[in-house]
Amino acid sequence: MNRLHRAIELAEGKPILGAAVYFYDPIFLEMAAHLGFKAIWIEMEHAAITFAEAADLCRMAAGSGMLTMIRIADTSRNNVLKAAECGPDMIDIPMADDVGSVEELVRYARFAPVGARGFFSVSRALKYGLVDDVPAEQQKLNEDLSLLAQIESKEALARIDEICAVEGVDIFIGPADLAASLGYPGQTSHPAVLEAASTIVRVARSHGKKIVTACGAADYIHWTRLGIDLLFATNDIVCLRTGAQLALKAAAEAIAQAAMEKVHSHHRVEVGEG
Repeated sequence: MNRLHRAIELAEGKPILGAAVYFYDPIFLEMAAHLGFKAIWIEMEHAAITFAEAADLCRMAAGSGMLTMIRIADTSRNNVLKAAECGPDMIDIPMADDVGSVEELVRYARFAPVGARGFFSVSRALKYGLVDDVPAEQQKLNEDLSLLAQIESKEALARIDEICAVEGVDIFIGPADLAASLGYPGQTSHPAVLEAASTIVRVARSHGKKIVTACGAADYIHWTRLGIDLLFATNDIVCLRTGAQLALKAAAEAIAQAAMEKVHSHHRVEVGEG
């Protein structure tokens, strides 16, 4: 049982809640831990986070008691290996549209005999070689590291049964890209998108898969009802933007109220003088 599965078991049927980091910000990560988030998504597909920074974020998250997930750009050997050496709890690949890409993830992320991960014995993932038996530690890592295939296109939806049949890989559902692929960009609550999500969950569960997703507040209830295992509920940019918007709105309203009170005050003085 890998680290993600153990955490899901301890959650006793409730989704684990996580937050994503799109830029290198230890402060946000630590705040997320204090707030009660249990997992951190380190974004390396769209964001400019480096592998060195990703490794640091994994260290900090582990020290804060949180699970870590790195999403890489693709399943190239270079990306999979470097992400794995950072020592995350999960590696996620986007746009897992076919079995081949999922099998490639397994090949590069698992040590022999399961896969063909390079024998590098001094990475963070292997405790820098500070173990009694490196091959034994590698096999333990094969069990501990969770691999996720992101289903977020109509092509992946059409092949969902064969993708879910790949052993040792759980499922991450990407609602935003799935909605766009189905012809409803930005409409993650569209009935066709919700139906597709339900289908993916049903098929994944039939194969014994754990299920991860990320969504906005408007879709929390739907995904919770589907019984997912890990929900990434926000990210650093959204939190920063929302906080800035709230502060700006509150300040603007206070300025407007003060101006109105000033007008009324002048009016009362003028009436009194008249």
